[in-house]
Amino acid sequence: MKAAFIKQTGPAENIIYGDLPDPKLGRSQCLIKVTAVDVNPIDVYVRSGMIGAPLEYPFILGRDLAGVVIATGSNVKGFKVGDRVWATNQGMGDRKGTFAELAAVDQKYLNLTPAGATDETVVALSLVGVTAYLGLVRDANLRAGQTVFVNGGSGGVGSAVVQIAKLHGAKVIATAGSEAKAAVCRELGADLVVNYKLEDVPAAVKAFAPAGVNIWWETLREPDFERAVSLLAMRGKMILMAGREARPAFPVGPFYVKDCSLHGFAMFNATLREQHSAGNALNRWIQEGKLKARIDRVLPLSQTAEAHRLQEQSTVHKTGELTGKIVLQPGA
Repeated sequence: MKAAFIKQTGPAENIIYGDLPDPKLGRSQCLIKVTAVDVNPIDVYVRSGMIGAPLEYPFILGRDLAGVVIATGSNVKGFKVGDRVWATNQGMGDRKGTFAELAAVDQKYLNLTPAGATDETVVALSLVGVTAYLGLVRDANLRAGQTVFVNGGSGGVGSAVVQIAKLHGAKVIATAGSEAKAAVCRELGADLVVNYKLEDVPAAVKAFAPAGVNIWWETLREPDFERAVSLLAMRGKMILMAGREARPAFPVGPFYVKDCSLHGFAMFNATLREQHSAGNALNRWIQEGKLKARIDRVLPLSQTAEAHRLQEQSTVHKTGELTGKIVLQPGA
């Protein structure tokens, strides 16, 4: 099979697109003909060596996939040949990466793809949608009428946060770095969009939510806690999902006197029950047409190195070039 993999960590040029042996099918696994995968910032961190993850080489890149079941192991119960499926949270531990024409995935990680949904849509929503759902619903206990703030509302996770918050009846404030990205946020349902390059973000937030923000979703790798805490409401909650090496100053006093709480969040720590709860919700909203994928571009899997360069420039070097996910198609 063709796959995108590395034999050592380093720059995007280390990515090899070539032949690897077809995966062996375990008893509880389904063999998937992969039709779509996507690029996530975590892929860049692992490939580059920014995260010291234990890797077995050759290491196939990728966390998410969508495709069709073409064979099942003897212990598989809930899936059959011909089923369209999607999965996230692969490419770690004993789970192989997804950037390949074929993947053997344990049935416990699989979700059926909603009827009428494209594989590109479900894969682009998979990791970011599960992340947004768990952070908002499980950790922040989101309720209708609350105000949610998200940095970068047009990005992968940000766009999912905006939509899922609105589906729960929240008011949403999003930031954007250009008018084009601001228009995307409004299209997704944001009630207030602030261009952080041109406008005073704290002033705009205070005017919109005088009592403060109930849930602050922080996507920046170097958070400004002084600003964020000052804008939180009494008993406000902050969700942190980035910045492994960040060591910013934290205003302990202003934080604790408002009974605020801080939630560190990494999707790969979620239990299978939590992941399936999120997956079921995503499937329902996708089928109902209430959850839209933000896809910046679609490329063939053979262009994985270029996709990684684009993602790294946008995420690590903060060019903000991407507005949504890069989707890759094996066999294209």
